[in-house]
Amino acid sequence: MSKKMVLKLELHDERARQKAMIHVTRLSGIDSISIDMKDKKLTLTGDVDPVIVVKKLKKVCYASIISVGPKEAEKKKEEPKKTEEKKKDSDDVSELVKAYKAYNPHMTTYYHVRSAEEDPNACVIC
Repeated sequence: MSKKMVLKLELHDERARQKAMIHVTRLSGIDSISIDMKDKKLTLTGDVDPVIVVKKLKKVCYASIISVGPKEAEKKKEEPKKTEEKKKDSDDVSELVKAYKAYNPHMTTYYHVRSAEEDPNACVIC
């Protein structure tokens, strides 16, 4: 489940901001990152444990968790339905399915071969 985290950072300059970005981007499961230098806040969206993020950021600067919550649902724009194009796509797919049903490849033949040794458990070195 994706979470939205807001962290407070003590960033003094651009170099500290870059280091913080590098440390955070190395974590897996992050969807988006944004840093507001004016308010000194880092906003993360993704499936990452906030405690792990703070541990990584403490190596660069002071960091504290302000809020953790579910990701805000994005508003979807309603698009006009295009039924004609969908029908054409389904017709194309049905034609391909019919073509694949007509194709019957030959089955491969497997032969079972038995070993003809006198003693199969004999020593290999001798």
